[in-house]
Amino acid sequence: MRKIFLVLTLTLTCIAFSTARIKDIANFRGVRDNQLFGIGIVVGLNGTGDSGKISSTVLSNIAKTLGVTMNPEDIKTRNSAMVMVIADIPAFFKEGMRLDVVVASIGDAKSLEGGILLQTPLFGADGNVYAVAQGSVSVGGAEVKVSANLQSKYKVVGFIPSGAIVEREIPFEFAQSNSVTLHLKRPDFTTAARVAQAINTTFERRIAKAIDASTIKIDVPSAFEDDVISFLALVEEIEVSVDMPARVVVNEKTGTVVFGGNIKILDFTLSYGVFNVTIKNGKLPEQETEATVGALVSALKSLGATPQDIIAILESMHKAGVLLAELVVM
Repeated sequence: MRKIFLVLTLTLTCIAFSTARIKDIANFRGVRDNQLFGIGIVVGLNGTGDSGKISSTVLSNIAKTLGVTMNPEDIKTRNSAMVMVIADIPAFFKEGMRLDVVVASIGDAKSLEGGILLQTPLFGADGNVYAVAQGSVSVGGAEVKVSANLQSKYKVVGFIPSGAIVEREIPFEFAQSNSVTLHLKRPDFTTAARVAQAINTTFERRIAKAIDASTIKIDVPSAFEDDVISFLALVEEIEVSVDMPARVVVNEKTGTVVFGGNIKILDFTLSYGVFNVTIKNGKLPEQETEATVGALVSALKSLGATPQDIIAILESMHKAGVLLAELVVM
């Protein structure tokens, strides 16, 4: 059996934190996307549309708005299909700007390929129309039986790039009583405290305070009362040391191992196949440096361990409680 002596030069560095701009790790409260939805009809299908009468009724109603009277019973065609239309509208999108649109069949249509979505109003959660969608539907993909790189066409869901026009701006209010609020994308007490400290250091006054693991309240300085946007731009560019929780993510299908944070290992001895792993006094054998997952993985790879071997060892370490990190298995 081969005994592993972890060597410092083989260590894969696991950094406890990295530097990032505030704009990359947080959003201002009230500044977010909103979801829009609507029900429309796709026409121009080559006999692959719905078999029921719902689409015929809708087409009849559309014709009526154009001054044409049509009996739904007379519209018997599979060239149209009822679809759900969805889109996300980012913050501060103005009238006339365009959104990408996704359409999905509601009925029993076989394909939306080659179809055209008729003008469809898109509603927000408050029931108001914020955009109107229309255009040619693309189902994407490729006509292949087997491919490792291309996905076969899924023909009852399609896309319309820039297929919706914004008709109404969604109101946003991100500054209240001369203060703004930041929300971390990944709540963390340490990072929240560091963000507040970095802002206070940059402006040389105590204007920021961490309220909880995701919320930082910032008072707008009097010098920026008439120019809040410039203040927010300065805040966004401040760099902060982001703390990363100790986590190991393994994908058993692909053999991928990803780990972040300063992941340490408690004392243990493990036998696995031809490998014998020993950590003593929280140090690498014959070394004065701390034992980490990075060092272990690097040493195992240098001795010929396969990704599956490494994953099995990490899972056993987690079950034994010697891996001081969360283990996520995909």
